[in-house]
Amino acid sequence: MIATQYKITLPSDYNMNIIRDRVRNNGYKTDGFEDLKFKLYLTTERGIHNNLQNSYSPLYLWKGNNGLNKFLFNGFYDNILNSFGWQQVDVGIPLIDTTTSKIIEIKYLFQITSEIPPQESLNNLKDKIAESIPIIEETEYLVTYSPERWKYDVFYFLKDLSHVKDMSGVVYSILHISQG
Repeated sequence: MIATQYKITLPSDYNMNIIRDRVRNNGYKTDGFEDLKFKLYLTTERGIHNNLQNSYSPLYLWKGNNGLNKFLFNGFYDNILNSFGWQQVDVGIPLIDTTTSKIIEIKYLFQITSEIPPQESLNNLKDKIAESIPIIEETEYLVTYSPERWKYDVFYFLKDLSHVKDMSGVVYSILHISQG
């Protein structure tokens, strides 16, 4: 599996209804997309949930690389290029994935990013990360890592924000969820 995300930072006075309308009119187009486990159409809005900026930041979890390659190189990603210009696509390797089809019930995604510090051995790193991340009762989550940046991200799939109100991280609102 492969996780990808691009984070498009938008001006502070950007009308976020433009993004909501875009997703409402086009989000269904990735429903059933080849190799897609899910795509979350995510936004942050300045001043809401302690976010400092407006953004459009879709998160994808791919079952394989064929669907990702098709998305990037067969014209689908051109919609992003034409609307927002060249964007960096962050790639993460899934380390822990507890997600099920129940994610269609969620409204928020909460992201925590942490460093993987230099160390003598990476043996059992998965277990060390699993033991160190906050556990939120009855909440599915995904942990991805990037050896290019030596960081890992924990994505919590939430129906409400009551469990993370005292935690530091990024809260995204989910506009649409596509599943393969």
